[in-house]
Amino acid sequence: MGNTLIYIGIGFIVVGIGYKLGLLAWFGHLPGDINYKGEHTFVFIPITSMLIVSGIFSLLMWFMQR
Repeated sequence: MGNTLIYIGIGFIVVGIGYKLGLLAWFGHLPGDINYKGEHTFVFIPITSMLIVSGIFSLLMWFMQR
């Protein structure tokens, strides 16, 4: 359990640094991400971005179990 928390913390640090440096500017702007701006409404549904995050998370969990 302790090692898993350390890995998750390191992952958060890496993602935070990538976000701060602008390396994640593409996230949320992929084809398949729904973005609707109305006069008084704003709807954002990141379908493709969340599929990528889910795939990466699933791969990481699979590698951790081996």
